[in-house]
Amino acid sequence: MTLTHEASRDAPARARVPQLQLVLVLAALTMVGPFTIDAIFPAFEVMTHDLGVDKVAMQQTVSVYLVAFAVASLFHGSLSDALGRRPVILAGCALYAVTSALCALAPSMPLLLGARGAQGLVAGAGMIVGRTVVRDLFDGAHAQRFMSHISMIFAIAPALAPIVGGAILGWGSWRTIFWVLAAYGVLLVVLTLTSLPETHPAAERVPFRPRPLLTSFTSAAGDGAVLRLSAAIALNFGALFLYISSAPAIVVDHLGLGERDFGVLFVPLVVTMMIGSFLTGRLAGRVRQGAFVLAGFLVALAGGVFAVAYQALVDVPTLPWTVVPVAAASLGVSLVFPILTIALLDLRPRERGAVSSFQSFLSTCVNALVAGAVSPLVSGSLTTLAVVAGSMTLSALLLWAWHRRRMRARAGAAHAPVDVVVPSPAPEPIEQL
Repeated sequence: MTLTHEASRDAPARARVPQLQLVLVLAALTMVGPFTIDAIFPAFEVMTHDLGVDKVAMQQTVSVYLVAFAVASLFHGSLSDALGRRPVILAGCALYAVTSALCALAPSMPLLLGARGAQGLVAGAGMIVGRTVVRDLFDGAHAQRFMSHISMIFAIAPALAPIVGGAILGWGSWRTIFWVLAAYGVLLVVLTLTSLPETHPAAERVPFRPRPLLTSFTSAAGDGAVLRLSAAIALNFGALFLYISSAPAIVVDHLGLGERDFGVLFVPLVVTMMIGSFLTGRLAGRVRQGAFVLAGFLVALAGGVFAVAYQALVDVPTLPWTVVPVAAASLGVSLVFPILTIALLDLRPRERGAVSSFQSFLSTCVNALVAGAVSPLVSGSLTTLAVVAGSMTLSALLLWAWHRRRMRARAGAAHAPVDVVVPSPAPEPIEQL
């Protein structure tokens, strides 16, 4: 099946490529993020010994990457508006291969952290600009369906990455993992050259101007409603990311498993995420916004309560009960995230790009803090881990309730209803795994 005039905005001849091929290429681009983070988790213990550092220092390989990723995410889209989609994606993938090789060659932790920072600066180009390609080619329902196909493939990445990392560690070293990531970058360059059309014609390109970009960004960041919903989204996902970044401690230290066993944690996470995405699509338009979002938050909180009760009753944690709070957090996030994201973007319809950038920036910074500071402090106890994750979810719930109350007051003043039916969500992949 090829792109047709009915399915695209202008259907340029250069964009007439098989849809399945385009889905696979764009999904491969979005998988860079979770693979870059999750693939090295099985190697954490080996890396601490090899580099002569402790576990807290190892967590900084994630936080440094995420901070750099957050900063660069503000500019990838604007650069593609000025230069075209393919040049930015190609440059990003090529530089990703180079920085991955630098990580593999790093002889010490400071140099590894520097290479990880550089890796974070370029890793988001394919994912962020790839989504823009979808919006270039498709509108409305076509875009939603196309993005849902990408999302389904993308959801496999968080579970597959640590399994692949563990398998590589079985026949190579931790440096081999980075060499494989470098090879993946080269593969993405080839796929982009051969299978990805340029969807942003030169006539439609605009100069890259940092000043208007930053002005729009700061304006969105100064909006109280944007801040409340963005913080709610960031904390809600941050609770799940706390479990993800604590995966080495959960799997190796608490469950006593090996570097090839990370699937016991990540497979349930992905399955529940896919279930949540399915339910969100099926129930859209049938369930009121307040009840739907509240249900998602309560599912995640229930998982935390179960974890605290379970840890109080047993001396040695076992499967499958230890992964229940992780699965619950994943399900809760997948239920809440699309609705809150749509509500956030609808706050400032004329500045949706700036709002989206701010939300992505804030979430990535929260995840960096979680990985670099919170996880090392709390992952030594599964009870403490569940309590902190639950506190983040509860904070997100309170922020959403506060926002809802403020919007109710505003709607009451305008004699408008507040509790609206959930719109059909645009199925975006989750960018902070």
